[in-house]
Formats: sequence, structure tokens, C-alpha cells
Amino acid sequence: MSIIVTIMLLFGGMKSTEAHSGLIQKGKASFYSKRFHGKKTSSGERYQNEKLTAAHISLPMNTMVEVTNLANNQSVVVRINDRGPHGGKGRIIDLAYAAAKTLGIVKTGIANVAIRVVGHNRKSLDPATAVLFPINNRFEPLLSPIDTI
Repeated sequence: MSIIVTIMLLFGGMKSTEAHSGLIQKGKASFYSKRFHGKKTSSGERYQNEKLTAAHISLPMNTMVEVTNLANNQSVVVRINDRGPHGGKGRIIDLAYAAAKTLGIVKTGIANVAIRVVGHNRKSLDPATAVLFPINNRFEPLLSPIDTI
């Protein structure tokens, strides 16, 4: 069971469409192939390679998530607009190509990451305005992750 679902069950009063800022999950990230460009996502939007979006199995649509590549400490904020990943042991998020490129995982195809909920209901982010920052001092978990890499 994913950390998000576990925590949602613990906080019985939380609506299923909510996600609390600061929730942490660790696992593997992969990214969409460029061939998916233009295809519909679970939210009804069309997937666009150049947008900072992602798929998560349980977070509500339009949740803003900070994804940090644990190998190089690079981070990017993406908006959840699809469901997935649908395969691969330990995978917790599928990133749009622009987000994967920003994190430096295009060559490897997969990376160990930590994700943290940072907000809700924002429009898709432009990679030109994506803020990269090191993990030091900024990425402090509010809750200990249940899942490990």
C-alpha cells in the first residue's frame, strides 16, 4: 500500500480528493516516451512533452509535487495530470519528458527520487521557469517515509 493511501487512512477526516502538503514518498521515477505526445491523459488533457506534468497512482489531479533526483539532488515541481505508473517494481511517478530532462534522468531512463506534495490546483508549469535547487536544507520531510528504495 502506498504511503499516501496509508496516511490518508490514518487521517480519517481527510477527503479522498485532498493531499496534505509535505507528504513524502520515495521510489523510482521514469518518464513518458515522446511517442505519447498529444495523447489524452487520465485528466482529459493532452500530454505535452514540454510541460512539467506527471502521473501518480493516487494523488489527486492538479496536485503540485516536488520531485528530487536523489543521485544529483536536482529538483523540479510538476503537476499531477495522469494516473500511473502502471508497471515496474518500485516506480512511484512517471514524469513528462521536460521534467525528466530537468532532473537529468533522460539518459538513464529511471532514477531514485523523493516526492513531496507542495500545493494544489495550479496550471501546468513552463520548464523555462522551473526552479532547480539542491536538496540541502530545503527538502526536510515533515513525515518519515514508509516506503524505502
